[in-house]
Amino acid sequence: MSKNEDLKMNLKKSDCEFLEIKDTKKSEDDKENSKEDIITLAIESSCDETACAILKNGREVLTNIISTQIETHKKFGGVVPEVASRKHIENIDIVVQEALDESGLGFDDITHIAVTYGPGLVGALLVGLSYAKSLAFTLNKDLVGVNHIEGHLSANYIEHKDLKPPFITLIVSGGHTHLVEVKDYGVYEILGKTKDDASGEAFDKVARALGLGYPGGPIVDQMAKKGNPEAIDFPRACLHENDYDFSFSGIKSSVLNYLNSMKMKKKEVVVEDVCASFQAAVVDVLTQKAIKACKDKGYKTITLSGGVAANSALREKMSELCKKEGLDLKYPPMILCTDNAAMIGAAGYYRYINGRRDGMDLNAVPNLKINQG
Repeated sequence: MSKNEDLKMNLKKSDCEFLEIKDTKKSEDDKENSKEDIITLAIESSCDETACAILKNGREVLTNIISTQIETHKKFGGVVPEVASRKHIENIDIVVQEALDESGLGFDDITHIAVTYGPGLVGALLVGLSYAKSLAFTLNKDLVGVNHIEGHLSANYIEHKDLKPPFITLIVSGGHTHLVEVKDYGVYEILGKTKDDASGEAFDKVARALGLGYPGGPIVDQMAKKGNPEAIDFPRACLHENDYDFSFSGIKSSVLNYLNSMKMKKKEVVVEDVCASFQAAVVDVLTQKAIKACKDKGYKTITLSGGVAANSALREKMSELCKKEGLDLKYPPMILCTDNAAMIGAAGYYRYINGRRDGMDLNAVPNLKINQG
């Protein structure tokens, strides 16, 4: 068996997750109108997932292939940028071909190519971007650069077909915590953001301090279900300030101080209680700030997006508060919360129909902001 065949088999068995192809039986009308369909091939490689998706008209996912590097980086307790870049190089060609095979389409069927160009790890971004540029040049297809954060909020367009701007979105992930007013497709105003650590980053650091492993967010979420959220009074930074900003460095430090104090006193640490109390503090700040923004701006719809949007406590608390306030809450399925190419395809589609085209000089921008292109 060749090296490529062996790698492809491993990807199929353990690394890839698929979204089933929906509505594969086309009606005669669909076939007749198929020439008008916009088919997006999207590539995402901003961190430690190599992903490719193919979408029709921005909201219908034909295939969504994700090759994750979690097992590779677990031994290091976090993502090692150089290792991530090398794994992207190994996997990207196979992932793209897998996406084409699953969709039943060929390169000739693709209208344009969308690719993440920031923010993210510069080496990882360059792998996906270089591959996308090569495809666009070789196939003579339009290239559309996509902001990774915009991709996260666009994941909701896939799950909720009726969702249209304007609305408020809370973007929560390992690198970003933003409250954003989505005024139109591609038109955003940042209402608030973290002053220091992102919420997902705080989850990972607390998990590391507790010796729970990587990635920390899902583990803390599971442990918290067995603990008492009122056992320890961790701070709710910025909660009572009259703005929409966040701060999670203080709560992280508070957890570390608590652990050190318990160690010095030679007292047992109930890990489940620490997780539950920490998570409750983070969720309180996220939910109340988001609800405040929605009410202050006069909106009735709020969306969640990003990796932390998969957190069960955040979903439950936000659902409870939105129901109480008469607000419509929307969030993506788990597969679209973490980094994936389907969300990049959705964002890329709206950029494309709004006239966005990028040249071969498009470069990776590691610190790209959501309102900077």
